[in-house]
Amino acid sequence: MIADGYASLSRATAGSIAVCTLFAVFGSVWLAFTSGRVDAPWGPALLFAWMISIYVLCGLLAWWRRPGSRLGMLMVAAGFGMALTTLGRADNVVVHSVGQVLDLLPLVLFLHVFLAFPDGRLTGRLDRVLVATGYVVTIVGQVAVMALGSFGSDNAFAVVDLPAVGDAVHAGILVVLSGSALAGLVVIVRRRLAGGRPRRRTATLILDVFALGLIMIAALLLMGLAPGPGFPVVQQLSLLVLGLAPVAFLIGVLDAHLGRVGGAELFVRLRDDPTDLRAALARALRDPSLSLVYWLPQYASWADEAGRPVTLPNGDGADDGGRAATVIERDGKPVAALVHDPSLSDERDLLDAVSAGAAIALENGRLRSDLHARLEELRGSRARVLEAGQRERQRLERDLHDGAQQRLIALSLDLGVLERQLGSDPAARAALTQAKREIALSLDELRDVARGLHPAVLSGHGLAVALESLAARAAVPVRLTVRLDGRLAETVEVAAYYVVCESLANIGKHAQATRCSVDVDRGDGRLVVEVVDDGVGGADTERGTGLRGLADRVEALGGQLRVWTPRGRGTRVRAEIPCDVEEKP
Repeated sequence: MIADGYASLSRATAGSIAVCTLFAVFGSVWLAFTSGRVDAPWGPALLFAWMISIYVLCGLLAWWRRPGSRLGMLMVAAGFGMALTTLGRADNVVVHSVGQVLDLLPLVLFLHVFLAFPDGRLTGRLDRVLVATGYVVTIVGQVAVMALGSFGSDNAFAVVDLPAVGDAVHAGILVVLSGSALAGLVVIVRRRLAGGRPRRRTATLILDVFALGLIMIAALLLMGLAPGPGFPVVQQLSLLVLGLAPVAFLIGVLDAHLGRVGGAELFVRLRDDPTDLRAALARALRDPSLSLVYWLPQYASWADEAGRPVTLPNGDGADDGGRAATVIERDGKPVAALVHDPSLSDERDLLDAVSAGAAIALENGRLRSDLHARLEELRGSRARVLEAGQRERQRLERDLHDGAQQRLIALSLDLGVLERQLGSDPAARAALTQAKREIALSLDELRDVARGLHPAVLSGHGLAVALESLAARAAVPVRLTVRLDGRLAETVEVAAYYVVCESLANIGKHAQATRCSVDVDRGDGRLVVEVVDDGVGGADTERGTGLRGLADRVEALGGQLRVWTPRGRGTRVRAEIPCDVEEKP
């Protein structure tokens, strides 16, 4: 069978590999006890038997569970690579020389396995360069070392007798491989910290073990430049640490199995708290970094739970800050997507089980995201309508000021000149005086209209001065308190101005009040405007258009307008407007 371009593990293949593993383990133990090259055979025999068997066993498990991944085959190769190095213990000169040639190969195989986790593919250019360099230097370099006559008289592949040159080449190989191991450590650490977000618990454990293993490889190679009495201890300790990598992988497989069992608990969690879908899915998948996005058909785009548009990762996490995405479909159409740690991509059964269990809740979540998106669009539309209306009011105010008002003033001046030219005709002078009064009255009314359209004093001098102007013209005495430090955004100032303007107009027309207070304060990112009177109360907040228009204006900015108007106890209007935006200079 073929899965994603790679052969799946058949029973015959698995059986053959298992038999070969038994022979490899038996052979390594037999060589340790029969060779004259091993002084204390028990430690090396057990250690190498463990390394061979655990890598092959975990490799078979990975190959069987994830046939589309090369990781299982790489782990099997690493296990048999360890077996080949034990040939260096053989008393036979040719077999011993073969073992010497392959002595460093397992270290490169370990580096390959670590960098290729979790899918067995080397995704980065640096990864490929490091692994390719390791294989070339190890195989070609060791053959050259043997050909130059290094490693004493038991070298069956010596061509020339230049052991000093061979030793120098061997030292260079150790330095290059240790550098590759340290560079691989940097790659692993960067993956461990990718995106600054918490990774899956098992992925973190595996990457930590890989990082420790690369440190031990580098230390072992550097100590090999000048082996001392402690070198065998460091060698055995390094192999013991490297043998923990498959154990970490087994823990990951067990965690994935427990995750599938936990998928059944997802139904219970969603029943108890159907609104906290992301947290429930994160627990089921054991990925605290998991996030949910939804497909909105009417917008043909993805959006997060708050309705904000997002872009999905490309799927492998290589170019997306260490993220991958799994799209969930219903009736052949996308409903939602899970944005998760890339290591989850190889656990399709777990993803499918959890996704199926959450399908209905995901559909409800998509509807909530759709609602949030529509609300955001509505808020934006309301803000744009108000902004367009405000611009039009400003234009009308300028037109009245520069047009009709100026013509009326000019006409009043002309009448004054004409009055002086008429002489002593009392009827004509009386008519002109009356005309001038009418013009003056028209000017006052026109200025009131212009101020109602847009208060020029607000744009020119700020909210505090504009409110002082309102208070001076109010029908009742006003106690004005303004606590502001500098200017606010124009939309905020205009909204606050009209809250006070409309409230004072209502007080003058309906409240029968004797006094009122206006308090304006800024704090905690909000502008709070409060108008209180001692009138009769009982204002109709539903049928009148004034308060409803104020509420629309305030809510379009993300604020809130509230009115308390108990009959016989006055009216209190309070507006809270977000103002943590860029201030006007």
